[in-house]
Amino acid sequence: MKPLFTENQRFNQWWLWLLLATSLAVPAILLFKETTQKSGGFSGLIIIVLVIILFVIMRMKTTITQQNIQLTYFPFVWKTINLADIETMKVINYGFVGGWGIRLWTSYGTVYNVRGKKGLYIKLKNGKQLVIGTQKPKELENVVEQLNTK
Repeated sequence: MKPLFTENQRFNQWWLWLLLATSLAVPAILLFKETTQKSGGFSGLIIIVLVIILFVIMRMKTTITQQNIQLTYFPFVWKTINLADIETMKVINYGFVGGWGIRLWTSYGTVYNVRGKKGLYIKLKNGKQLVIGTQKPKELENVVEQLNTK
């Protein structure tokens, strides 16, 4: 079945990559100085490289069909929400929730985002809440409106 909405998001903010590259420089310099003394620069370098690799592979994909909402926040979350389990859903401006990524225990429940402050707020019939961030709020509003009128 053809999806009603699909969105792929990645961490591609220029300032984030500048920050990561800058933070890589410090342990790299320490590693080169380590030839005469042990400074621990190598372990710091490994940690920063692993963080950079994580940001390279992380991506969030949202797919909405007539039956469900699929959220993949690779490599951490694979979630399918059946539309029949949703009490309410709407596109909201959730503001700043302490940063980007996966934010637990916010006033909206769990927030999954890559950037920005707009997302699909979902309240399930079991009382749980979550928000899925979006860079396509108008397109998403149209799909939600279409699904809410069913």
